[in-house]
Order: sequence, then C-alpha cells, then structure tokens
Amino acid sequence: MNHLNYIDLFAGAGGLSEGFTREGYRAIAHVEMNKEAADTLKTRLAFHYLSSKKQTDKYNSYLKNEISQSDLWKSVPSHILQSVINEEITKDTIDGIFKKIDEKLGSRKVDLIIGGPPCQAYSLVGRSRDPNRMEGDKRNYLFRHYAKFLFRYRPKYFVFENVLGLLTAGNAKYLNEMIKLFTEIGYSVAEPTVLNSEDFGVLQKRRRVIIIGRRSKSIFDFPELEIEDNPWQTKKDIFSDLPFLKPGDEKHIATYTNAANKYLLKSGIRNGIDFTSQHIARKHNDRDLEIYSIAIDKWINEKTRLKYPELPKKLRTHNNIEAFLDRFKVVDPNGHSHTLVAHIAKDGHYYIYPDENQVRSISVREAARIQSFPDDFFFEGGRTAAFKQIGNAVPPLMAQSLAKQLLNLL
Repeated sequence: MNHLNYIDLFAGAGGLSEGFTREGYRAIAHVEMNKEAADTLKTRLAFHYLSSKKQTDKYNSYLKNEISQSDLWKSVPSHILQSVINEEITKDTIDGIFKKIDEKLGSRKVDLIIGGPPCQAYSLVGRSRDPNRMEGDKRNYLFRHYAKFLFRYRPKYFVFENVLGLLTAGNAKYLNEMIKLFTEIGYSVAEPTVLNSEDFGVLQKRRRVIIIGRRSKSIFDFPELEIEDNPWQTKKDIFSDLPFLKPGDEKHIATYTNAANKYLLKSGIRNGIDFTSQHIARKHNDRDLEIYSIAIDKWINEKTRLKYPELPKKLRTHNNIEAFLDRFKVVDPNGHSHTLVAHIAKDGHYYIYPDENQVRSISVREAARIQSFPDDFFFEGGRTAAFKQIGNAVPPLMAQSLAKQLLNLL
C-alpha cells in the first residue's frame, strides 16, 4: 500500500491522528509539548503496530495492568515511538524539531500537515476569563510556527483546526494574518469552514473551525464531506453498557453489562475487546451531590437547566447570582452532549451524569465515548490528565471523515 505521510503538530492525545491513521495515512512525526499526551500517543502507536501484527493480546495485557508501560513500549520498534517528539514548539526549539523530523523522514516526502495550536488564546471562554482578553498571549501567534513547517516540508495539503473563537479573536486579525501568511508561502486556502461533530456520528454538539490549504495558486473549494443522520441518544446509545458507578469509584477494568448496540458498533467505540478501561469517577462532597440531584431532577423531569439563583441559600458558595448562572449542567440523556472542554479536568459540575440513581459527574471513559474515542484507547497520566486530554481532543470520527475526503484530493 502506498501510504500518505503526514506530520501532526500540537498533536494532543491524537484525536486527529486516530482518524487519519484509520484511513491509511502514516505519521512521520507527532509534536506535542505535554508529557502525558505524548505518552498517550506512544501507547496508541503501540496499539496500531501490534494490531497490524495481530498481536493485540499484549496491548490488552497492558490495559489490564498485567504488563508495564515499559514492557508494552519495548514490543514496538523504537523508530515508531520516536516519531513522538515531546517538545514545545518555540523559536528556540523549532530548529531542533526540524532536525529530528528530517532524520525520520529520510528520502520520503510529506504529503500533509495537520494540527491546531492550543485554543485558549482564541476561545471565547479564554478571552472572557482573561482581564487582557488574551492580548499579548504568545499562543495567539503559534500559527507562525505552523507556517514554518509548511515552508520547510512543502506538503501538498494542510489541515488547520481550532475553536470557533478564531473567527472573531482580535476582530479576526489573527485569522486574516494567518491566511495572508499561508498564501505568501505558496498555499491557496479554502474558505474557513465550521464543522459540527454531530454531522459525523459524534454524540456531542461540538463545532470547530477547519482551514484547509493546498500548495497551489489556484482557488479551490472546501471538500464536500459526507454528512450522516445522527438520531442516537447519549444515555441509551453510549452509556447503557457501562457498569454502575458511585462517586469516587474507579473501575480501571470495566466489564460490559450489555451487548454492543448498533451505535457502538457503527462508531467503532466497541471494537472487539470484551472490556474497557478507565471507567473512573471523581469524588464529590455532599453539597455538590445535593446540587447534582436538583440539576438532574430539573433536566429529566422539567427539561430545564438549573440556574444558580434557584439553589437554596445553604447550597450557594458564591454571592454573585447574576453571572455564570449555569455552573451546573447535566449531559442530555435523550439528545447529544454539550461541548466537552479541558476544564472537565478541574471539576465535573458541567458534566453531570443524567440519572437520578447514579448521582455523579461523568467518568473518564464516558467522556472519551462522547468524543468518539474507541474503548481500547488509553489515556496516560491518571484521571485529571486523561480528562484534560479528552477535553482538548478532536473527535476521531470527525477527523476520519476529513481524512477520507482528503484522500480523494491527494
């Protein structure tokens, strides 16, 4: 098979890469500054390698904690794991990163560069929380480093992914400068397009800006992606086969309670093994559990969201009852989840499990499923690190649809 080669920048836990790998692309390098996310990338590379050799039993043994991470990684050729470059992309490190990629690339060419810089500098939430509205934040200009990779490796196409706020940040000055820079180095840029993950089988209302560039001066249109119906429901279709959890429960190995349903099979979330991992719930204090119960009752029985001023005074810890009224939010059981963000790593108030008999926030595995990660995808670094990686990720199902259409172009 003639694989198409790509580089993944600001790779995170590899949601984008997972989609492209499924379509037969081969990674030359993943560049990621966070140690836990970089380790997750290595573990996933181990899975794909062992899967290609029909040796997934060893990977499953790692999930079951029967072998160590070191034992797992030793079963994979070193050059595969070394494709993960655990460094921050800065003006001081970029030449060293180029050197490492050049060594891995050899005589091959780069067909595609994918990825998007950390989104806090463009996100509406990030700007609202920062007193300077992220002005002067160095992350505003990470796209310039992205452009340096385009200039050096001259891929046929690139895929730049980011949050909706990119369209308006700085009155669109960052977006305009970005497109101007990409054009100057030889790329024609299709109209920036907002994709909704729900259109690709993900049970989550998640919209992302996708910018696709082609090494050419001729204008081209954003590729037409295959949109699918998404009648599936969060609780019935992606939560129903996972075992009951109490707050603080940690089922590092979870045996399914039901057979895989149509959605779990179609999406690839249930993909062959008879167990999953990281079905881990955080602990909650009595006050939070009482608030969660009220929020669940209002959402399940009244179809309304709990507003902070509606809480009994004894349950309030903030005097401000005019701002941030939706501090507690239940995942919609009969529709699709609201957007998962990295803040889920700090508290679960915004992602309450939708069941009066299971009062808690969602588990690591439930969050991963909402993002469409398969059940054998393991997030390194513990519960908090896993939540952060999941919240920052691109849903693999959406990435796979992009990868499929780019194959036609390439």
